[in-house]
Amino acid sequence: MRLDKLLANSGYGSRKEVKAVVKAGAVMVDGKPAKDVKAHVDPDAQEVTVYGEPVDYREFIYLMMNKPKGVLSATEDSRQRTVVDLLTPEEMRFEPFPAGRLDKDTEGFLLLTNDGQLAHRLLSPKKHVPKTYEVHLQSQISPEAIADLEAGVYIEGGYKTKPAKAEVKTNDIGNTVIYLTITEGKYHQVKQMAKAVGNEVMYLKRLSMGRVSLDPALAPGEYRELTEEELHWLNEPQA
Repeated sequence: MRLDKLLANSGYGSRKEVKAVVKAGAVMVDGKPAKDVKAHVDPDAQEVTVYGEPVDYREFIYLMMNKPKGVLSATEDSRQRTVVDLLTPEEMRFEPFPAGRLDKDTEGFLLLTNDGQLAHRLLSPKKHVPKTYEVHLQSQISPEAIADLEAGVYIEGGYKTKPAKAEVKTNDIGNTVIYLTITEGKYHQVKQMAKAVGNEVMYLKRLSMGRVSLDPALAPGEYRELTEEELHWLNEPQA
């Protein structure tokens, strides 16, 4: 890893600011002054110090966000606010990205990380990582429609969705809510599945990914780092 990236990721400023610190002779690698910010170092095998203090390096960041409605699941957009815009400069220096997408009008669990391997595992259709949604429907839903959702329905392109789990929370006129768990992530899949059984999604919120559930203490737009246990759960092989 380049020295300037290691120092920037460890909180010593932007890459431009880090360059000035190195130029001032404040950075040592294995006891010798560092002269080139482009030099490659191994933080696991080499000792890097700044003004005599060891650099406490961390490579990855893992944030659980309660994505608010109206914000894009993207790293940048010239016209609209993105989930990354909600982060502090300290967190943004890790260059996190959303692991998976939620529609602009969808709320709930969103993982932001710079760990590409974990993101790939979570999003790979071969891994069958379950994702549970709270789905508010326009009209009441029948037992037959629930059975169809669980067995798989045909959506755009003639694709039949994989078996899902659907649980009715309330089924009153004007207040029909189900919990839907799917193991894939086709475009607008939950909305398309509801449409396939003659209904329409009025509100959508992701509650969990794998064994990790959205922290109920997080208001829309708030986030926190994953606990070690939650990170372990996300790294578990799926059944």
